[in-house]
Amino acid sequence: MKTYSPKPEDANREWFIVDATDKILGRLATEITTRLRGKHKPEFAPHMDMGDFVVVINADKIKVTGQKMDAKMYYKHTNHPGGLKQKTLRQMLDIKPENVITAAVKGMLPKNKLAAQQLKKLKVYAGPEHPHAAQAPKLLDF
Repeated sequence: MKTYSPKPEDANREWFIVDATDKILGRLATEITTRLRGKHKPEFAPHMDMGDFVVVINADKIKVTGQKMDAKMYYKHTNHPGGLKQKTLRQMLDIKPENVITAAVKGMLPKNKLAAQQLKKLKVYAGPEHPHAAQAPKLLDF
């Protein structure tokens, strides 16, 4: 008996749409990460991208538990001395809510080149409109 190893042509990718309204950020990100990696499929292989495309709408209406709105910080550095910038979750949701979900999912993906390829299959939009109607995404409800 031989071990089955999937080939790139075995990847059957589907499109899913997730409404992030009143969803908890971390729980939403884990479900999205599972779909992007393809871990929900029987032919999953950790060395291949077998996952599906995920479209997230209403990213500005997510929820978090506890005091995370003011306590959770997002950092970036300008690569100049003293250039560390920080913003709270509340400020990030006001400025660019798409980056909040993208950062949460990116942190849950493995730290390798495959993760960048899988992250490209995530499409996040702040409002209810998205340009992926032609792909006929299926509604994914957790």
